[in-house]
This record gives sequence, C-alpha cells and structure tokens, in this order.
Amino acid sequence: MLTTHPFDDDKLREECGVFGIQNHNQAAAITALGLHALQHRGQEAAGIVSFDGDRFHPEHTMGLVGDHFSSEAVISKLKGPSAIGHVRYATTGDTTIRNVQPLYADFEFGGFALAHNGNLTNAQTLRRQLVRRGCLFQSTTDTEVIVHLMAISRNGSPVDRLVEAVRQVEGAFSLVALTSDAVIGVRDPLGVRPLVLGKLGDTHILASETCALDIVGADYVRDIEPGEMVVLDSSGVHSLRPFQPQGRRFCIFEYIYFARPDSVMEGASVYQARQRIGAELARESGVDADIVVPVPDSGVPAALGYATQSGIPFDLGIIRNHYVGRTFIEPTDQIRHLGVKLKHNANRAMIEGKRVILVDDSIVRGTTSKKIVEMVRSAGAKEVHMRISSPPTSHPCFYGIDTPEQDKLLAHRMTVEEMRDFIQADSLAFISLDGLYRAMGEEKRDPNNIRFCDACFTGDYPIALTDTLDNPPVDAKARIRA
Repeated sequence: MLTTHPFDDDKLREECGVFGIQNHNQAAAITALGLHALQHRGQEAAGIVSFDGDRFHPEHTMGLVGDHFSSEAVISKLKGPSAIGHVRYATTGDTTIRNVQPLYADFEFGGFALAHNGNLTNAQTLRRQLVRRGCLFQSTTDTEVIVHLMAISRNGSPVDRLVEAVRQVEGAFSLVALTSDAVIGVRDPLGVRPLVLGKLGDTHILASETCALDIVGADYVRDIEPGEMVVLDSSGVHSLRPFQPQGRRFCIFEYIYFARPDSVMEGASVYQARQRIGAELARESGVDADIVVPVPDSGVPAALGYATQSGIPFDLGIIRNHYVGRTFIEPTDQIRHLGVKLKHNANRAMIEGKRVILVDDSIVRGTTSKKIVEMVRSAGAKEVHMRISSPPTSHPCFYGIDTPEQDKLLAHRMTVEEMRDFIQADSLAFISLDGLYRAMGEEKRDPNNIRFCDACFTGDYPIALTDTLDNPPVDAKARIRA
C-alpha cells in the first residue's frame, strides 16, 4: 500500500477518474478537458487513447493533466472521433509509466483500450491463475487482469469477451473501454464506484462525475446503473445486464470527501449532501463557541451546514495555499514539522481570543489534525473544538481508496477521548453512523437494507476480499458478504 503525502496524511486518497467519448471531431481535446475536471481523483498520472478509424493512438504521462495534455502538439497526435482517458492515483501497482492507463492491447479482433476506477479484490488470485496459463503481464496494476481474461476468452466480439471477463472479477469498478467501433462503460454489480452518462449534441460521453460533463458543456443524462454495461456506437446507446441484480452499495465517502462538491451523484448534489451532514453534526454535537471554521477546502460545505444549524458565525479562520504541488515531497528533517503551514495558515484576525469550532471531513492518522489544532491555538484561539463530518475511520478500504494499514488508523487504535487527547483539542466529536444516514435521507442505518458501502467505518465489507482472506483485517472475515 502506498503511503500518503507527508503534508496530507489525514486525508484518504482519491481513487481514479475515467472519461470516454464517442463520435466527436475533437474527441481527444474534450477528453483532456474532462480529465482536468476529474484531476482531484488522481494526480499521479494521466493517459488518453484515441481511435481514428484505422489506428489507435495512446499517450501517457506522469503528473498532472495540464502539464502534458494542454499542448496542441500532444492533442494533435490523438486523432479520431473516439477517445477514453484516465487520471490515476495508484491503489494497486507501482507508480511507473507502465501502469498508467488506459491500458492498450492488440487482440485478434483488433485494438482495445481500457481504463478502470476502483479495485479488484480477487486480482492477485486471478493473476496467479493466468500466469500459470502462460499469460505475460506487462504491468502490476489489477486492471490488466481484465485484459488477459479477454485474451483467453473463446468469444469473438470485444463486448462478449468483456462480459465474460467482468463476470470473473470481484471488487468495485467502473470501466471505460475503447474498441474500433464503440466506447463501452461498465459499473460493478453493487455500484460502489460512480459512472455517469452525458450527451453533447449527438455525442455520448461517459465520466466518473458530472463535473466532467459540465466543463465540456454536456448535459447529464443519467447514472449508469449498478451492474450495467453500456455500449456507445454509431447507432446510439445500448444497455446490457451482465450480472445478476443486487442491492446498491454506493461509496458513502464520495459524498463526504472524494467527489467534487459541484458534482451530482446518484441523483443527489454532493455540495448539499455535505451541508446536510454538517447540520446533522451540529444537532448531534453542538458546543458553545464564537466561530465555525472549516479546514479548507473539503470541510467548507459541512462547516456552512454546521454554522447555519447552530447559529454560530462561519468564517475562514484558516487560509489554504493552493499553490503547493505534489512535487514538494522530501523536506529536510529541520523543517518537516512546519509542513502543515505550506498548505494551511491560521487567519489570526478572525480567531484570536475566540472559541473556535474546526470542521473537517475525516481523521485518518491524526497527525495533521494535531498540527492544525496547535496552529489555531498559536494564533490565539481561546478554545479549539474539532467536529468531523464522518464517523471514525477505523477500517481500511479494499475497493479503490488508498487507506493506511489498519494499525495506522487513529480510530482503530484509540477511543474518541484518546483521539481528542492526541490532537490536543478541547473537545472532539464525529457524526454518528445513523446521523450520516439521516443526512443522506434515511431514517437510520438499517442493517437489513444498507444503501451505501460504509466499510471504512463499520468493517462491513459487501464484496468478497478474496486476495485478503489469508490475512484479513480485524473482524473482516465474519463481515464479508459475497
């Protein structure tokens, strides 16, 4: 498992973002714009593959989309009316150019490119079986397993081969694929990872989030349903159902943190959901204070909801520096303890002498929260109360989110009071699990009808952890539901 950035170690890592477009004369340029909008879902690498009616054109890069795909010279190489793209944060596989997606392969039927958001929980098991059959892997990413399953399939068409392949994998996934005559989208049977369909004139688009449709001027049509495959070709949109129907288990952390706040997911505004979560947090854990301060940027909507519900004024008591890139990775030991100030600085004029409520979306390791509390106190705050718009993150994610090992999760090792003492806050409270579900429109979390994947809070893993069963997380084996 990759470690998180030293200045961001209280944040879970976004998974990846995918984009696909069929039948547009500027397919590559629109894909690059869509990937810009999805940049928050992965900043390590990006790739686009296009098809011009004769040849496939792949282009991959380490780093940000704008550092490479804003070049006219690069876009001009990506010819053709169809393209798919990917932004990556590695949850499996090394951070090297060979793992950058979309993956491309030449089959008997022609070329095929594939991009994947999520994580396959039986990828290692399948990989061992495929290697024994003679398959030669070119990357260490789990996505390549699907390519090899297609390669050994006896079916003829790429759609039939992909159907056969995805029926053999387990985990959370949203896929976009490119063939010589279609763009294909697939969503896992529980719909853990997001995928939406849009339309730009006569052109259809697939994307991880609606914000990627907005940036290119496309209209949102609908979410791809859990377990659905859609084929976009010259005759329109065709829907297939490769899997047996199952209940939805959409990742609830998309609403709390991962998705862009201006996106709409599963019919709900992410921004409004975060405001409702903040309001519910205020109802559950109100405290006398003078000011509500978000930990920017992800804590802003929840802090606004908290302030509105509590009647306590909202203000920007912490200012974020947006120009700290991911390249500043190895500071010297002498300045490492100052690292949090590279990204956040206290707005002394707003917090000096005041009782402050800090609102953030999560605590993972706790080290950054501790530094922020210390920073706010140093700026003259009389009291510092921390409120978190998610339940305690006590279990690792195996479905496409990069989380630390379980023993490094603060909530796994400590009670809430011990966590409060560790971060040196005057009080600490998390939204309850039932409160989170209430904010999402449920009366409470019903164990017999669970709408979301909330395994990072509960350890209730809805998809088999086949590769992990030999060394499961605490309580996971008993809680896994195939």
